[in-house]
Amino acid sequence: MDVKRIVLFSSLAIVAYLLIIQWNEDYSQQEEIVQAPELHQQATLPSSAAEDDEDATLELSDRSAPELETTPAPSASEEISGLVRVTTDTLDVRINPRGGDLVYAALLQHKTRVDSDNPFVLLQDNAQRHYIVQSDVTGLGNERRIQLQPEQREYDLPENEERLEVRMHGQVEGIDLVKVFTFHRGKHHVEVSYELANRSEETFSPSFIGLIKRDNSPDPSQGEFLGMSAYLGAAFSTDENRYEKISFRDITRSGFQEHSEGGWAAMLQHYFISAWIPPQHETSFFSTRTDRAGNNIIGFRGMEQRLEPGQELTLAANLFIGPKYQSEMGELAPNLELTVDYGWLWFIAQPLFWLLDWFYGFVANWGVAIILVTIVIKLLFYKLSATAYRSMANMRRVAPKMAQIKEECGDDRQKLSQRMMELYKKEKINPMGGCLPILVQMPVFIALYWMLLESVELRHAPFMLWINDLSMKDPYFILPILMGISMFLQQKLNPTPPDPMQAKIMKMLPIIFTFFFLWFPAGLVLYWLVNNLLSILQQWYITRKIENEEKAKEAT
Repeated sequence: MDVKRIVLFSSLAIVAYLLIIQWNEDYSQQEEIVQAPELHQQATLPSSAAEDDEDATLELSDRSAPELETTPAPSASEEISGLVRVTTDTLDVRINPRGGDLVYAALLQHKTRVDSDNPFVLLQDNAQRHYIVQSDVTGLGNERRIQLQPEQREYDLPENEERLEVRMHGQVEGIDLVKVFTFHRGKHHVEVSYELANRSEETFSPSFIGLIKRDNSPDPSQGEFLGMSAYLGAAFSTDENRYEKISFRDITRSGFQEHSEGGWAAMLQHYFISAWIPPQHETSFFSTRTDRAGNNIIGFRGMEQRLEPGQELTLAANLFIGPKYQSEMGELAPNLELTVDYGWLWFIAQPLFWLLDWFYGFVANWGVAIILVTIVIKLLFYKLSATAYRSMANMRRVAPKMAQIKEECGDDRQKLSQRMMELYKKEKINPMGGCLPILVQMPVFIALYWMLLESVELRHAPFMLWINDLSMKDPYFILPILMGISMFLQQKLNPTPPDPMQAKIMKMLPIIFTFFFLWFPAGLVLYWLVNNLLSILQQWYITRKIENEEKAKEAT
C-alpha cells in the first residue's frame, strides 16, 4: 500500500471517529427524572386515578385479581392534604395521606446519571410516569380510602438513630387505625403495618392488601445494547414456582392468581425493583390485573384475622424499594435475589458474580475485579485453550503444503479433499481441534456477559482515567477500538483459511466486532479486551513452542 493510500485511509478513520464522538454527545443523553413534588403544596389526584377510582377501598379476593370497588372518585380539581416527606440515608419518599400510598421514591445513593446530582427516581406519579405503591386494610367496612393524619409533615432519620418511624392516624367504623412506616439506616426496605383497635361492638375480619401499580412507560434505567434489553414487568415467587415472570402483556391477556405460603410480588426493571413481601409463615393470595387506564397492577392479600370488640391487632408486611443488591434482598425473603435475572445460564453466572464481588472486596475497583475474574476464567480453561491454539499452530505450520496441494489439484474438489485428509493424517492434525474447546467455553462467556449486564454494582462504577461508568459505553470508544486491534493481532496468529471468501470474511470480523462493541457497556468491552490480550499471549507462546519443536526436528 503506497503512502497516499495510507494517509487517505488514516484521515477517513479520524473523521469517522470524530463524527461518532459528536453523534454520541448529541443523541445519547439519558432521561432526566422530574423532581419530587413540593412538600406542602395542595396536590390533586392524577387523571388516571380519577378514571379508575383510586379513593375506593382496595379489594382482593380468591375469585378476582386486585380490584377497586366502584364508588365515585373525587374530581380532578378536588384538593387533598399535602404529601408527607420522609428522608433517610438511602431513601427520599413522599406519602399521600389519602390511604397512605407511596407516590414518590428517590434512591439517594444512586444518581440519574453519573454526571448528575439528581437522585434516581423509582416511584413517581406525574405526566412522565405513573408508578406507585399502595396498601390498605380490607374487611373493616370502609368503602373509601381512609384519610390519614400524620403526626408531622417532615421526617428525617437522625444521624445517631438506626430507624425512623412514621405514624399516620385514622378511624373507620369504630376502629382506631394507625398506619406505621418503619425505615432503617442503610436499607431499602420499609416495614408497613396497621395497628388496629376495635372500639365498636362488632367483630371484623381484616386483612392486609399490598399493591404495586405501574403504567407501560419505558424503563428509565435501561440502556439498549444491540436490541437486547433487561426485563421490564412483574414477577412472583410462590409455592408452585420460586421465580415466575409475568409480562405486562400477560397481565392484560390472562393475568395471574395463586395462593402461596410466603412468597412475594415484585415489579422489575433494569437494576431496580419494588416488591411486596407478606409474612412468610402465612398464606397469601397473589394476583394481577389492569385498570381502565391500562395500568398494570400486581399485589397480594394476606390472611384474614379476627378482630373482636375491645381487641387490638397488628397487620404487617415488608416493602422493598431499591437496587437489586442480592445480599440485601436475600435477607428479606427466599428467592427475592433471583430478580437479578441471569437467564438460563444462572448456575454459571451466579458463581461468577460471587467471584467478582469477592475480588472487589480486596481491590475496591469493579474494573480491576473484572480483569481478575477474566484471568481466573482464562486459567480454568488454559488446557482447553491450549488444545485449540496448538491445533491452529499446526494448521499454520502446514499452510505452505496446503497451498501447494491446492495449486496442484486446481478445481478438482474431490481430489483436493482427499489430499488434505492425507496431509492431516500424516501430520497428525485434527482440523476440528481448534473448534470444540472454544465451543465448550461459550456458555461461560455468555453467562459472564449477562452477569456484567445485570449487576447494579457496575452502574456508575468508575474504573480509571476516562471510564467513569462501567455500565455505559466508553464515551470516547477507546476500549472498543483497542478490542478491535486485539482481534486483528489475534488473527495474525491464526492460519489463513484456504477458502478466499472465508479469508475475506475473517479479515472483516475485527471491524464488525469493533462497530458492535461501540455501544456495549465499558465493563463488557473491558472483559473482552483483557480476554483477547491473554489469548494472544497464550497463542503466541504455544505457536512459538511448536515452531521451535519443528526446527529442532529438522536439525536432527
